[in-house]
Amino acid sequence: MTGVPLIAVLDYGIGNLRSAQKALEHLGVEALLTDNEEIINRADALVLPGVGSFGRCISALEETGLRELTKSAAQEAAEGGRPFLGICVGLQMLYERSEETPGLKGLGVINGEVELVSGVDKLPQMQWNLLKAENHLMFEGNEQESWAYFVHSYAAPISSHTVATCVYGKEVCAAIAQNNLWATQFHPEKSGKVGLQILENFVSLVGVDS
Repeated sequence: MTGVPLIAVLDYGIGNLRSAQKALEHLGVEALLTDNEEIINRADALVLPGVGSFGRCISALEETGLRELTKSAAQEAAEGGRPFLGICVGLQMLYERSEETPGLKGLGVINGEVELVSGVDKLPQMQWNLLKAENHLMFEGNEQESWAYFVHSYAAPISSHTVATCVYGKEVCAAIAQNNLWATQFHPEKSGKVGLQILENFVSLVGVDS
């Protein structure tokens, strides 16, 4: 593939999605904030940001008719297909369920339940925190321990998918990956040069220099 990659940032009616779009544009890619299925289907990669609560984000995906499209795209990426990046609640929605909204099903692309962060006096974690990253393409070009910005009260379980953690009361899942499905609990678009490098590494999955 040649030319500038098209990254579709899924617009499903929740706030503050443009920061991810702008960070990708800074890398020189064409990043469109869209709910248009035709654009989503022809994009080279997809980004699912998420802010607020698990329940609100899942419900918004359903209300905009993007739930099944999002799920199938994430599953495709997990099998090595078109790259997909989840951010913050966009990571949590990939799981089967969350303690935050009992009874509401997540996308179920990744097995397990998102749980309330325990062992701390203050929630949400709203701060810069030190990532402890594995040797993974997501973190290429960054130090193994680097700083990223978090805003969350719930986190995915640590599992074989976990490629980075941080410590907040206890060890907390900070990022996951399965083939071309990547997701971060932190906000790369708000994490300075470290976050931009992670986004650039994601763009590299589509085989085009950003």
